[in-house]
Amino acid sequence: MRICTSCGHESEESFRFCPACGSALASDGPRREQRKRVTVLFCDVTDSTALGETVDPEALRAVLARYFNRMKTIVERHGGSVEKFIGDAVMAVFGVPTVHEDDAVRALRAAVEMRDVFPELGLRGRIGVDSGEIVTGTAERLATGDAVNVASRLQQAAAPGEVLIGAATLELARNAVDVQRLEPLRLKGKAKPVLAYRLVSVSPDAAVARALDAPLVGRTEELNLLGQAWQRSVSERSCQLFTLLGAAGVGKSRLVAEFLSTVADSTVVHGRCLSYGEGITYWPVVSILKQLLPDEPAARLQLYGLEPTMTAPLLDLLQEEGGHPAPPLETAWALRKLLEAEASRQPVICLLDDLHWGEPALLDLVEHVADLSRDAPLLLLCLARPELLERRPGWAGGKLNAITALLEPLATVQIETLISNLLAGASLAPELHDRVLVSADGNPLFVEEMLALVRDSPDGEVEVPATVQALLAARIDQLGFDERTILEGGSVEGNVFHRGAVAALVPDQGDVDGRLLGLVRKELLRPDRAQITGDNAFRFRHILIRDAAYDGLPKAVRADLHERFARWLESHGEDLVELDELLGYHLEQAFRYLAELGEGGERVSALAAAAGRRLESAGVRAYGRYDLSAAVTLLRRALELLPVEERTFGLVRVFARSLLWAALDDEADALLRSELQRSKAIGDDSRATRVELFIHGRASVTTPGVDYEALRVEAERAITTFEAAGDSEALAEAIEELMWVELVACRQATVLDLVDRVRLVTPGPHALSRELEDRELAAHSYGPTPAQEVLAFAERRAYPNPDDGAWSLALMGDVAKARELLAAQKALLRDRGARVGEATSSQEMFEVEMLAGDAVAAEREARAGCELVLELGRPAFLCLQAPQLALALLALGRDDEAEHWLRVGEEALSSGDVIAEIHIDRVRARLATRRGDHATAAGRGRAAVDRAEQTDMLYWQGEVWSEYADILLEVGRGDDAVGALRVALDRYERKGVVVRIAQTKARLASLDVAVAP
Repeated sequence: MRICTSCGHESEESFRFCPACGSALASDGPRREQRKRVTVLFCDVTDSTALGETVDPEALRAVLARYFNRMKTIVERHGGSVEKFIGDAVMAVFGVPTVHEDDAVRALRAAVEMRDVFPELGLRGRIGVDSGEIVTGTAERLATGDAVNVASRLQQAAAPGEVLIGAATLELARNAVDVQRLEPLRLKGKAKPVLAYRLVSVSPDAAVARALDAPLVGRTEELNLLGQAWQRSVSERSCQLFTLLGAAGVGKSRLVAEFLSTVADSTVVHGRCLSYGEGITYWPVVSILKQLLPDEPAARLQLYGLEPTMTAPLLDLLQEEGGHPAPPLETAWALRKLLEAEASRQPVICLLDDLHWGEPALLDLVEHVADLSRDAPLLLLCLARPELLERRPGWAGGKLNAITALLEPLATVQIETLISNLLAGASLAPELHDRVLVSADGNPLFVEEMLALVRDSPDGEVEVPATVQALLAARIDQLGFDERTILEGGSVEGNVFHRGAVAALVPDQGDVDGRLLGLVRKELLRPDRAQITGDNAFRFRHILIRDAAYDGLPKAVRADLHERFARWLESHGEDLVELDELLGYHLEQAFRYLAELGEGGERVSALAAAAGRRLESAGVRAYGRYDLSAAVTLLRRALELLPVEERTFGLVRVFARSLLWAALDDEADALLRSELQRSKAIGDDSRATRVELFIHGRASVTTPGVDYEALRVEAERAITTFEAAGDSEALAEAIEELMWVELVACRQATVLDLVDRVRLVTPGPHALSRELEDRELAAHSYGPTPAQEVLAFAERRAYPNPDDGAWSLALMGDVAKARELLAAQKALLRDRGARVGEATSSQEMFEVEMLAGDAVAAEREARAGCELVLELGRPAFLCLQAPQLALALLALGRDDEAEHWLRVGEEALSSGDVIAEIHIDRVRARLATRRGDHATAAGRGRAAVDRAEQTDMLYWQGEVWSEYADILLEVGRGDDAVGALRVALDRYERKGVVVRIAQTKARLASLDVAVAP
């Protein structure tokens, strides 16, 4: 069969011109395999063996010949094709050679007609129908796929006279059928019971039911334009032709329903064009005539005062049997006179839906009425998809009384409103809401269909509805071979693709530019901004159009196109930031499709390795910017693809760190255990030592009660070993573990020395360069470096973060800016899946609020941090965050709660975690003071001072000396308190803590102590 690209009519292969519209028929291109979603029908004669025993062979042969001929005729009349005859069975496929959006309905209509024909033939039969993805176009020209098997099994399970259909078919035709649900069937070859339904009937009009009761959203301008055309028709007593174009589901019918609800004192008649069938040319006209002439049409026509010569063509159309339509011009003239006569009584709105399926004679009729109607308030309201202009490029052109409007997809904010309206107060999970929003891409029907699936799904999940897939697949399948190939090539790159890539992937298509522009005119593509310098880019009008084009490609073809696109991109996309990720994806797709098809060999292995290396590079960069969601995904895929010998411990280590910071501890543990076993199994002692050192260091951030001194000894031993072996990568890892121990011990100057040492060992940028620079900034921020100098360092960073310098700004008095920067960083960490980083960011936000004297905000931040680390299963962090929360609660006078959280922190404490020990001492000292236990208060206050003095963290030294002064004043040791305050002032001044300097000086002044300016 050939498909006319002008009108969509199907013709025999031998036709050179379309018999419907006369356009030249283009070849559909070379035959090749295609993946299609189709509907398969199996029909079989029951009791045929017994029939053969009782009927003469010649008579039986004649009966079966009539049976096969009738069934073939029925199938083809409904737009299907007979694939084969198997004994007494007929296998038919609806969707081959061309997919239609209503293939399921066509198949079911055919099934009902076939069922009803059996008694006429003196036979009994049964039918099974199922829908799904098949592969067609093979050398055998037979469809293959699970839908074929299920349809065959359903036919075998049916009783004589029954039609059984599968769930996929019911989903596609649910608005057109009446069915009875059966108990799930155990079908041969199927592991699980199969849902099946007994078909009762199929409605004659299978239009998609729409939720027209939802308020209209976002169509004010189009509604006003339509209203103006109607007012002009009424006021000028003229015929107005208004054509509303739009893709399927964009809201044409909903807009018209809203318009009609505002119209009074008028006659509204409605006709719908059909996509196939016998006698469809004037089907809408017949529908309109039946509305105007509901009974005794001849008598009613006389009441209009029409001459017999006018009424004869209309009566011919209404004859149910026989009859021959009048010539097209006479039919058009007669209908115009009838509409004018009705409009002379009351203004008429003549609604013609799905006009893109109208036959040429019907389109001529509409234009005839629009051109020649006079002195009659008549609005011809035509609804069509943009394909109408492909068939009639000059539609309504040059007519002063014609308006053509294109209904564009709704904007995102309008779709948000529509979702809210359709949910009627209910809500969707954020992830599900976003999925519906993105998939719908501005199309109201798609929103309604997906929300219907959500309501019907027991787990609330939703995929693209089969009805939507059918609409889009049909649109693409009815394109010519050349245009379809262009779309398929573009779909391999993605929703946005480049002209150069398409030219490389489909080199036989000479006029690529012309075909791309043709697809733009057909509303399938739109121009977009190119990412490749010197190229042109296009975007699919809808992401689901891209998916439909891609889904039609066989897996072997997909593999080849992905591999070829990767080669093209490698030579043209060198300036793309995400080049590694893109190349890794396309090489991975090529590998996986070939692997699914059972192919192996050097080509497949090389694809896997090349994809793995690209994904590793992209994943390492993602980790470097703390995009842990991306890093985890990319590195996981890289490890799956890379040969074992290419899985370096450096890669494993970055992946493990990504998992840990994303709070995926179980996966990290499994990865490290496997790596340790493999290292020992192959006798790689150095690698095993690196793994063990990483495991012990990892425990310090996940498990309470870690012995940091033991970790120090282990790290120092490893440093000696790796230094002697000259293994710079392993040496850098060991130094970093020691750096973590010193960081916990709050010796920031030592941390800075170790940062320099790592850089000497591994110069240049590498996987952990950003993390190393972050450690350096933190050491400056919390160590002895003055706040002003820290800000200058932060400005020189090679890898900046949103919160750089936030703590120093707070120390210098700009708390508002510090809050803004910290909030931005926390939001970034949350968005990038860095859950652990999000939790620990609350620590710094707490300190800023305490510095600002806002205990309420401090308590909120500390509590949020505690709750998140508990949610993530990281109790080790509570050793600091729980005492922080206790400090805030004490400031709010909630001592009992403070006591609870302090105990939580003490239970999580690890030996050698100095800053946590300092905070615990601070809380214990304050609680003792509140209770009047001055001895305990003085002891714990002094302990906090002594611990702080073992560090070089000037701010916290100032804090604990200031708090110790409070205790000393409480017990009457004023002179010692003054000395403590002077030490605190010294620390604040050296660090540049503006707020605390002023406060401390004021306190000393209140004690009548002279303070140097």
